[in-house]
Amino acid sequence: MTTLHFTQTTSATPDQLLAALTDFGPSRSEVFPNSADEYLRVHDRGDDWADVTEGSSGTWERLHYDWSDPRRVVMTTTDSNAWGGLSGHTYSFTTLPGVKTRVDSIVVRDGKNLKGRFFAVVFRVFGKQVLGNAFQKTIRAIEQRSNATPRFS
Repeated sequence: MTTLHFTQTTSATPDQLLAALTDFGPSRSEVFPNSADEYLRVHDRGDDWADVTEGSSGTWERLHYDWSDPRRVVMTTTDSNAWGGLSGHTYSFTTLPGVKTRVDSIVVRDGKNLKGRFFAVVFRVFGKQVLGNAFQKTIRAIEQRSNATPRFS
């Protein structure tokens, strides 16, 4: 099992981050580089949860999204062709002084088969760089999206 932690400070608000994380519409891959649009399928959705399959490059996972706490999104892997056990993602948002937000992301990869165990080892060695770059691209994309939308007090 591999656990990675990423932190980034952004000008996006917690509400803007939450909106981006829970936007399962077309072009999701423009914000999340590891979520190819052809893999995206929303199975069910409520006011503060969703059941979604997403992935890319031959690896997919079905995730239960829970944003009942608007400052935290927990994505639990419920099915996958590589991940099992405790796999998932958690995003937490902390408001900072000066209209900034700290985003903490925890990614857990628990391989359930040879493919998953192989990628878990690869992520242990290269994950900070590979997934860290994807995380930074996501934050920049959310900032760009947020800056294009006027903010009202």
